[in-house]
Amino acid sequence: MRLAVISDVHGNLPALEAVLAAIAGDGVDLTVNLGDLLSGYVQPVETADRLIGLGLPTVAGNHERQVLTLPEDELGLADRITRSLIGAEHRAWMAGLPKTLTPAPGVLAFHGTPTDDLQYLLHTVDAAGTRDATLDEVLDRLGDAQARLFLCGHTHLAGQLRLADGRLIVNPGSVGWPAYTSDEPLPHVIAAGTPHARYALVDDVSGRWEAEFRQVVYPWDEAAARAEGFGRPGVAHALRTGTN
Repeated sequence: MRLAVISDVHGNLPALEAVLAAIAGDGVDLTVNLGDLLSGYVQPVETADRLIGLGLPTVAGNHERQVLTLPEDELGLADRITRSLIGAEHRAWMAGLPKTLTPAPGVLAFHGTPTDDLQYLLHTVDAAGTRDATLDEVLDRLGDAQARLFLCGHTHLAGQLRLADGRLIVNPGSVGWPAYTSDEPLPHVIAAGTPHARYALVDDVSGRWEAEFRQVVYPWDEAAARAEGFGRPGVAHALRTGTN
């Protein structure tokens, strides 16, 4: 089986369309979406309409949960904007998304970790910043989850880890937001380093799951201009450069 894996679209419709066009030439059996779908400063409503129409196997990310459940005074600006713009049909669609999903036999998809949509799986944040997670940290975060292929997002950083028993963890990177800063759990910076839209291809033709990572050029100046229209020049810079 050959899967395309996307994550962290964050309402960036131009990036999503470019990735979908690339995937159309990849001969995949299924495209899986790992959440954080709309909250951003580009086109949240139009992105929702596009994703609903596609009907992809999709898990909810932390931003879907936040938009639907948090009090207004606890929402970040991207979530507040998204909540104010989307309609009842968009909320119903988001509310129906699962936290985890088995899109194919032996495959487990989720946003952060199998039990926590805010926790990074392959990275750890400490007082020094962001670093690769240790093997023990990764195994602890996986807990008793069972799969031969784990698909995660949330960090916006593409990468993979092969465990000793052959299981593979794949993060496709972010379709629509290549760099950001966060204060949780400690202040840290995430930066892919270039503005490309990212996704992954995984297949088991060799007898085990293997991954290939793709970067796609799209009109990021268009996306950045929309972020500027929302009064977010820092986000516009991230969209244009992949840096903070």
